[in-house]
Amino acid sequence: MSILRSRPVLRWLVPAAAGVAVIGGGAAIGTFAAEAEPSLPPRTAAQLLVDLQTSRLEGLSGTVVQRADLGLPPLVGLVPGNDLTTLLTGTHTLRVWYSGPERQRVALLDTLGEQDVIRNGRDVWTWESRGNTARHRTLGGAGTAGKPGGAGTAGKPGHAATPSLPATPQEAADLALGAIDPSTEVSVGRSATVAGRDAYELVLQPRDSDSLVHQLRIAIDAQQHVPLRFEVLAKGSDQPAFEMAFTQVDYRRPDADQFAFNPPPGVTVTEETAERPSAGRPAQAEQRGADPQVRTVGDGWATVLVARLDGTPGKAAAGKPAGATPDADLSKLLGGLPAVRGDWGSGRLLTGKLFSVLLTDDGRVLAGAVTPERLYQVARG
Repeated sequence: MSILRSRPVLRWLVPAAAGVAVIGGGAAIGTFAAEAEPSLPPRTAAQLLVDLQTSRLEGLSGTVVQRADLGLPPLVGLVPGNDLTTLLTGTHTLRVWYSGPERQRVALLDTLGEQDVIRNGRDVWTWESRGNTARHRTLGGAGTAGKPGGAGTAGKPGHAATPSLPATPQEAADLALGAIDPSTEVSVGRSATVAGRDAYELVLQPRDSDSLVHQLRIAIDAQQHVPLRFEVLAKGSDQPAFEMAFTQVDYRRPDADQFAFNPPPGVTVTEETAERPSAGRPAQAEQRGADPQVRTVGDGWATVLVARLDGTPGKAAAGKPAGATPDADLSKLLGGLPAVRGDWGSGRLLTGKLFSVLLTDDGRVLAGAVTPERLYQVARG
């Protein structure tokens, strides 16, 4: 399956070297380094939260760089497909254009070609230069107009044309703000300069000791109130395990021709039908109902996702030659993970700086941004 179909383009990040070479330089991760602190008028955390929630822009264009250092074991060759492993490590760059909630474009460039997602009104185009293929989807009526990234994203720059996990500073900030509750300490950090813009810093810190997250830091443009940088720090580290930031930003409305898709000669176009949730039933609830074997335990920062596999992990690839199927790759991956056991049972453990995943021998998968001990506690229940 094309990665252009499996996730919005803001998740499809490319190596910075390729992005810089094509975009024109200056977007290296080194530009994340802090410059001299600007002198800004004092502002409380509550005021910054209001700024984020009420910001509205007519237009924006810029370059976004993302870097991940999650402390994972080597996965290349073990997980089917290269896009997943690419997202889990290294530095990646993309270009984004925004002209209101109904006109957006993201261009992703790598050494082998270009991938674009363009929304222009009700038309959504995805294009891959590698195979010169394009997909076209016409959005529905009032239910989707003005909501390119799902409910609550209208008027916010940097949202993809379909729902997804966060990928731009704006999307990440929206989810982070949704996590604010009594389990989160909110404060103001140090001012900064990001992409040549003076910015305040909002700091979210989990109070739950089971969380692997130390802090979320959101740099907010002092004038436009737009998130310019988003960082996640793991416990025990003063360097971000994950960060994304604008390295160049322009708040002028992009020209209309940036959102016009002109198919190149010889392109193969596939027409798609936009999926719409059942009447009176939110899409999220529909997804949960479609897979009753997936549930969550706990809330806040200590939430654990629990799922059950069709077969036990250790037996999924039995009788299949190595490399023949994804099951064989999964078996190889599991074999390289440390074995763990306790009064909850036995299995394999995958750990990174920001998350833990437990795959039990009885066919369960438990995952969260929590310590392994938290997973064992849930597995025991």
